[in-house]
Amino acid sequence: MKRFHVHVAVNNLIESIRFYSAMFATEPTVMKPDYAKWMLDDPRINFAISQRSANAGLDHLGIQVDLEAELHDLNQRLADALLPVEEQQDAACCYAKANKYWTIDPQGIAWEAFHSLATIPVFGEDTPVPVKTESSACCAPFQGSKCR
Repeated sequence: MKRFHVHVAVNNLIESIRFYSAMFATEPTVMKPDYAKWMLDDPRINFAISQRSANAGLDHLGIQVDLEAELHDLNQRLADALLPVEEQQDAACCYAKANKYWTIDPQGIAWEAFHSLATIPVFGEDTPVPVKTESSACCAPFQGSKCR
């Protein structure tokens, strides 16, 4: 089974937790000093916010899967779309360890396909994801070290 994932960078975590808790009619499933996540079933979404980005707003979108086979299927779909893909095994990010594939859509929005393996006690950091640049028809390494 798949779950849609949205990660939004916020300026004020407390105000944002209050807003999204009211919007979703429930408190976060995970709450840390710099991060919060709601694992909702209606709508089926993994919605996360953090204060880790320099810019507030949409950080990335993704699809979370329950099985490794589903993750490999999503990777094949990305390859079929002729998008640049970066594989990350045992990535430590957002208080979780996961296997994942990152890509950038034609608009420059980062997309993450991932299978969570375990929770971890630290936010962690992914390796940089590929991004589309103005000067390139293809991709260049992401210029930053933040976890997506």
